[in-house]
Amino acid sequence: MLWLRTALFALLVPGAVLGLVPYVLVRSVGRQLDLGRIHLLGLILLVPGLTVIIWCFIDFVRRGHGTPAPYDPPRRLVFTGLYKHVRNPQYVGVVLTALGEALFSGGLILLGYAALLAIGYHLFVCFYEEPTLKRIFGDDYVHYTAAVPRWLPKRRSTSCFNHDNAT
Repeated sequence: MLWLRTALFALLVPGAVLGLVPYVLVRSVGRQLDLGRIHLLGLILLVPGLTVIIWCFIDFVRRGHGTPAPYDPPRRLVFTGLYKHVRNPQYVGVVLTALGEALFSGGLILLGYAALLAIGYHLFVCFYEEPTLKRIFGDDYVHYTAAVPRWLPKRRSTSCFNHDNAT
């Protein structure tokens, strides 16, 4: 049943955010740039962005025992997979996908749309999602936020010495 609810959410929300809205924007306001071969760079963002979203949805079902929908969230804190590198990989995936669509289509309006998505997600995370997760998961979430960055992965140390394995 979780898989079905996740698939339905994916059709309705990411389907609208990354499919319907960009289509309508490009068709109605769509001043497009001829980027030549550079438009193919959009695929470099589009494919990984979609992959990240799907991977996160799978982790929410398998590891979190819930869906990506805010009204049907995971029952367990997900901190493995992509979530061990950044706390919000789904939103990063959506913004990458939106940027990929903008480059691939040459739609100027989609660049603005991607920026609005990024700002909207940041505000949503800061003012709703993080306080809610802290309330639900308590100290586990507090420790998670201390260890894992919100948006960009930490740069790995180039040292061969691993402090965790020191005796």
